[in-house]
Amino acid sequence: MTESQLPATPPDAPADTTRARLLKAALDCFLADDYHRVTTRRIAEQARANVSMIRYYFGNKEGLFEEMIRDTLGPLLEVLDSALLHAPGGFAEYLRLYYDTMSARPEFPRLILKVLALNQGPGRRFILQLLERGRSRSARRVALMKQEGDVAPAVDADLLRMAFVSLAMTPILLKDIFEEQLGRPLDADFLHALATFNGHMIAAALGSKT
Repeated sequence: MTESQLPATPPDAPADTTRARLLKAALDCFLADDYHRVTTRRIAEQARANVSMIRYYFGNKEGLFEEMIRDTLGPLLEVLDSALLHAPGGFAEYLRLYYDTMSARPEFPRLILKVLALNQGPGRRFILQLLERGRSRSARRVALMKQEGDVAPAVDADLLRMAFVSLAMTPILLKDIFEEQLGRPLDADFLHALATFNGHMIAAALGSKT
């Protein structure tokens, strides 16, 4: 199918419809194959859009790749600035949100790790920027909770962050192995219970009564 043969976007369609389809197609394509094997034409065809729309909305393939990551992680990043993490009890809710988000796309954390494992390459700098953003915001959040007496003064923000990331990512990255060993599915009910349990552990480690 040539670009001219692709179904055209209706002129009266909302401007973000094509953009949303491109992001969805990019996520599907990058999860299914290596970055260098995914072409903009392939993404455009899957999105039922002209390849020129990728240049229009994202500049190039790397720009689309970065926006795909931002779009997928958006709900999680927004929570860092919300009232949810104003107290230790919010960690359970955040873990629940993370598990729900990643369970829908269990390949996504693997994609992030694969990108970070490369010394250089598309998306690596951007992902590192997102991680640093999370680190600085979590440090400010812990400092605020200390001031308000919700967290013990001796709590190390970096230790907390490392523990939290481990609790969040491991069940998703090793989901198949855990399901085989446990003989039960890591479904929504199980993961929600796990989020509550892990949230209580974090609250206890922080010296909270939550």
